[in-house]
Amino acid sequence: MRTYAELDSFAEWSGEEKDQFTISVMKGLILDAVRHANSGHSGGPLSSADFAYILFKDYLNFDPDDDQWFNRDRFVLSAGHESMLQYALLYFIGWMPMEEMKKFRQLHSQTPGHPEVEIKGVEATTGPLGQGVCMGAGMAVAETVVRELFKKQTESAEELVSHFTYVLCSDGDLQEPVALGASALAGHWGIGKLIMFYDSNKAQISGHTKRSDSTNVAAVFEGLNWHVQEIDGHDHAAIRDAIEKAQVMDKPSIIIGNTLMAKGSAGMEGDHETHGAPLPQDEIDATKEKLGLPAEAFYVPDECMDHFQERFSGMSSSVKNWNALLASAKENAEFDSLWRLTVEDKIPELVYPEFESGSNLATRKAFGATLDTFADQLPHLIGGSADLEPSNYTGNFAKTYGDFLKDNPAGRNFAFGVREFPMAAMMNGMSLHGGVIPFGGTFLVFADYERPALRLGAIQDVRAIHEFTHDSFFVGEDGPTHQPIEHAMALRVIPNFNVFRPGDAKETAACFELALRMKETPSAMLLTRQGVPVLEAEFDAVKEDVSKGGYIVQDCEGDPELVFIATGSEVSLAMETAKQMSDKKIRVVSLTCWELFFHQDEEYRRSIIPEKGCMKISMEAGTTMGWERFVGPAGLSIGIDHFGASAPGKDLAEEFGFTADQVEQKIRNHLADLL
Repeated sequence: MRTYAELDSFAEWSGEEKDQFTISVMKGLILDAVRHANSGHSGGPLSSADFAYILFKDYLNFDPDDDQWFNRDRFVLSAGHESMLQYALLYFIGWMPMEEMKKFRQLHSQTPGHPEVEIKGVEATTGPLGQGVCMGAGMAVAETVVRELFKKQTESAEELVSHFTYVLCSDGDLQEPVALGASALAGHWGIGKLIMFYDSNKAQISGHTKRSDSTNVAAVFEGLNWHVQEIDGHDHAAIRDAIEKAQVMDKPSIIIGNTLMAKGSAGMEGDHETHGAPLPQDEIDATKEKLGLPAEAFYVPDECMDHFQERFSGMSSSVKNWNALLASAKENAEFDSLWRLTVEDKIPELVYPEFESGSNLATRKAFGATLDTFADQLPHLIGGSADLEPSNYTGNFAKTYGDFLKDNPAGRNFAFGVREFPMAAMMNGMSLHGGVIPFGGTFLVFADYERPALRLGAIQDVRAIHEFTHDSFFVGEDGPTHQPIEHAMALRVIPNFNVFRPGDAKETAACFELALRMKETPSAMLLTRQGVPVLEAEFDAVKEDVSKGGYIVQDCEGDPELVFIATGSEVSLAMETAKQMSDKKIRVVSLTCWELFFHQDEEYRRSIIPEKGCMKISMEAGTTMGWERFVGPAGLSIGIDHFGASAPGKDLAEEFGFTADQVEQKIRNHLADLL
């Protein structure tokens, strides 16, 4: 084994000796950073180091000068707790300054505890285990979709869009069912450019994995239609052979790397205690001696950097050739237009569907009609449903554009099956890849199944459109298990997440366009099962009003005595109630999106919902919690703070006090109580 004392002869070392020593240097860097922070994970990065090093040094295709080059290979560290491994690799690329390595896990550093997508070279924010697998699968799907789109316009599509997505996952990742859900879909769809390395070190925070798991991972993934290889995860020749075999497969590949936790440490190899903590300093000192490193902290010799970067000039030349190919392809006006629409994300003015004012139409149906209209104008709008096509009105989209399948990669509909969480997490990956706009549909009550992915999408500033139908107890006969009561409010508390609850078909279409144009914010669209009246306003006015989150749909002369603040199906209820209370001066506000409303300046907000001089009444067929911020201490919140019941929606409206007569009586009683 070579040591730092022999660096003068580095040029004469064999390639394997250079690799082994550089990996040792990288391990020393990891140990020093975690120890310096007195926080973090040591063992996992050391067990995964051999694979990650070989991948980055010899196989990963990227532009050293541009981390956002479109045709780069994607690398997702699903085992996000191994963040220092990724930061060390980014340092060797030249994208991570040494001073940031020394600020691991510190405030405002570029080296947080888990990788974050804002960091140069990090493709996805990971940490919640399992979701990185899903996002990687979503990226690989997007790569396929974009290539197929371009095939219609250029013969160069196979060269312009041809990259792999690599995922590094852990025991914990594959214990999370969401990872297996996405893996099942990737296998079903035959996503050949998805390659996953499973760091099977068999040690977790609480001990050996055999305490909680006896899964035959190889058999499981063979059953999921993956190409499976099992290797010694520290054998460099085996790693290279496995990567090269995986690269030519027409199905996703998993490389099961049997590894040792804390590989290379002096006295703690295989010890689960190394998982989530720094190694003791004396163990680090002994490990450095074992690895042939000096005692100094953050030691990285120039020779190792040069060795790691020896492919860079060749990759830069390849990027130049690719840029020339792109320039040539863009001489075709149709391809250039498609490139600007998809990769450059320049959405044109959109044509809307027509809805007859005064008619009765469920907003879920309006969403379906809008989806069909927008999809015709946006060929990169892709998505599907968690086995609810007839219910959320994505079925026509599926029939028109076909299912995405191995033998139909041009299909734009994704039959996700009953996999809400994998669907949402994969949508995040699709969005992160770029070139596509994903949507996914299910019932609002099942937003609970998606929540971790919704939250992670918001953290990453992704554009993903979540269609949630059957948005209240008006679901009816399916009963309380399927009637969302608290769900709208639960979604509203997620930062950087827009929750739209449109009041009619026109608002639905306008909200859909807003969601399409919000490039750094996921959106949820909460839609009715039952029909609601289509309002009289023209589309241009609706679009302008909805963009502000809340607006006046019906007003009185002079200052209002009462302000009705409603969302969704309760907008028409508020208007009907106001009509019955003709003795009062009433303003009706449609509060379509809280988040957008609070983005408006205070002057606008007070012009819509006055702070003083009137009583405010909120109406929403869900929990009243949260509405106090609008109605104040003297106001009234009309909602439902208990679970629903099984009965037709009209009967439940009567049972729960959501008829115009009942609402009027509640308001008059409240006014009387105040006097």
